[in-house]
Amino acid sequence: MPLRVRLKGSLPALLTTLLTAGLQGIGALPALAASPRVGVWLTNSPSPLYYDRRRLEKAVDELAATGINTLYPNVWSRGATFHRSRFAPIEPALLKADASLDPICHLTSAAHRRGMKVIPWFEYGLMEPADAEVVRRHPEWLLRRSDGSTLYAMHGANLKTSPLKDLRVWLNPAHPGVRARFIGLIGEIVQRCNVDGIQLDDHFAWPVELGYDTYTSALFRKDTGREPPSDYNNREWMTWRRQQLTGLLRELRREMKRSHSGSVVSLSPGPFRFSYNHWLQDWEIWALGNLVDELVVQNYAYSVNGFAKDLDQSALVKARRWGMPVQIGILAGFGKRTTPMPALNQKVKLAAGKGMGVIYFYWEGLWGVHAGPEGAAARKAGFRKLHSSAFP
Repeated sequence: MPLRVRLKGSLPALLTTLLTAGLQGIGALPALAASPRVGVWLTNSPSPLYYDRRRLEKAVDELAATGINTLYPNVWSRGATFHRSRFAPIEPALLKADASLDPICHLTSAAHRRGMKVIPWFEYGLMEPADAEVVRRHPEWLLRRSDGSTLYAMHGANLKTSPLKDLRVWLNPAHPGVRARFIGLIGEIVQRCNVDGIQLDDHFAWPVELGYDTYTSALFRKDTGREPPSDYNNREWMTWRRQQLTGLLRELRREMKRSHSGSVVSLSPGPFRFSYNHWLQDWEIWALGNLVDELVVQNYAYSVNGFAKDLDQSALVKARRWGMPVQIGILAGFGKRTTPMPALNQKVKLAAGKGMGVIYFYWEGLWGVHAGPEGAAARKAGFRKLHSSAFP
């Protein structure tokens, strides 16, 4: 997904420059990574990877052999975890296959033996299936539109015809119960599996239409003395809700530093303008404020020229100037779309030439079921050669 960024009117360019210089001067921004990451997102869907120990070991061996140094395994998706949790149910397919398998801890152990880093990816963030257990137990935790509705149709679902399990709702990042659960979900996997950090993405968000539930309305009245504006694009109302989301990230960051001081907080955001105006993600300020340690910017432009153009956008230049390690998310293969090795070679070398690492979406698109007509053997050899030349 291409990233298009322009500084907001509320934070003029001069102020940004002065603030950045000041933060860098006092060491508030993280130092650049010693070497770029070469990583991959791993998921259970669509993939049998998580349900077989031998398959997990083989995958780590193959990835290490091609120069991959960081794994981003999905650990929180569709209202379930891939381990026994105090806060959410275990993923049904894993429970059926072998509840004791513990794929995230097993994957982490295998990766660490090979000198690789593991940063679990909390894909669903604050989003839940509409029929999730937590939704049934805590309807007061849901964000609502002004008409009281909660449902979202995403990823091809239809509000009128799709079952509840295929529709989505959003938990309220301002609610203390939601905050405790969210931070608990993250903390338990960091502690249990000794991972190297965690990753949030564009689902760590507050959809701009939402916020008219009882809890949020009362909190806004308490803070401002006014009712929430009927226009959900009202700038003051948007800013207040952004601050609540930032508050949750700040609380998570504080807890990570307290109990897991060496853990990285990684963020894989969507395009800034869209994230800012539609998801109330202010990740520019999150980066400036040292609330995240790494940006993995999704750049799924199909053409090499489009990919190169997106690498030159101001957001990436600024992030590097701030001292923020930046990796580029590249589509290796998913569904019916597989990027051929010649195009991958050009894209990876373009990113590496600017001092940025690359993270592939996703595992099965490297040399698995979405490897395309080139085949697994040719793809493995191609990635091994590419990584050794682009990241010597």
